[in-house]
Amino acid sequence: MGSRIEYWNDEGAPAPNSLVPACGVLAVDDQGRMLLQCRRDTGQWALPMGKMELGETPSECAIRETREETGVLVAITGILGIFSDPAHIVQYGDGEIRQEYEVILLARPVSGEPSVNDEASAVAWVEPGDLQSLDIHPTQWRQISYYRDGTYPHVD
Repeated sequence: MGSRIEYWNDEGAPAPNSLVPACGVLAVDDQGRMLLQCRRDTGQWALPMGKMELGETPSECAIRETREETGVLVAITGILGIFSDPAHIVQYGDGEIRQEYEVILLARPVSGEPSVNDEASAVAWVEPGDLQSLDIHPTQWRQISYYRDGTYPHVD
């Protein structure tokens, strides 16, 4: 595992020194399964997402990150929400300490098959009933729950 620690509602969390827009996808296939990756840096299952690059729209970033991290090309179908909770802090080994700022879009698969890579040790289409058996960070559970409960779009 790499060097990444996530804090949420933790008084012992370090103070953030950056705010970086990240975009990701909650992709659902025609069988109702969700596309998840097991992150190499934390060992936890998560939605595919990553840092937005200059010159990209949120949709372009989310599609690029999903393809890079999962091997699956997706088409955007909507928005789950904007998550910018100051209580969600991500500390990296290089000294960066980020406050969460994530735009999570809804999507459907277009092509490609789940495949492992430098960032994901496993990638899978997960049945809703199997989610409880996975190690998923509470902030990711929050996002998945908004989708499952139909309480979106959500804006922090």
